[in-house]
Amino acid sequence: MVLRDETWRRHANPWSVWTRYAAFPVLVAAVWSRMWLGWWAILPVAIVIAWLIWNPRAFPPPASTNNWASKAVLGERVWMNMNRDQVPPHHRVAPRVAVSFSAVGTLALIWGLVELDATITVLAMLLVIVAKTWFVDRMVWLFDDMKDTSPEYRSWLY
Repeated sequence: MVLRDETWRRHANPWSVWTRYAAFPVLVAAVWSRMWLGWWAILPVAIVIAWLIWNPRAFPPPASTNNWASKAVLGERVWMNMNRDQVPPHHRVAPRVAVSFSAVGTLALIWGLVELDATITVLAMLLVIVAKTWFVDRMVWLFDDMKDTSPEYRSWLY
């Protein structure tokens, strides 16, 4: 996700974070709706995808970034700005494992949606959400560890 500084500031709004979380089950339901809507299901899927693209720009910068959701975005920004060898060693493994679990969950989710298997779909969706939450929580920890290593990072916390 390549964002400009202003977009990152807006995305650090907790409303942006939580509405992105909320959009994921809606996206799954929109894909599932093909069972009832047929090809018209493309419309709700497109709406959710458009929301996910616009979401980082949808809210104003937050009044404060000293909260879990904002720090998650700031940590992700740090993560994306660093070469992997610059990431402190204790932050290298868990995010990659979380992303791996998310990838496995995504594959299972696709299978569940193709087969219209509610059990696989719900369990896979939960796996993706839990893995993403683990990743995001690690980004909070990364930001907390890195905020004092750079004046730029420190300026993001207010």
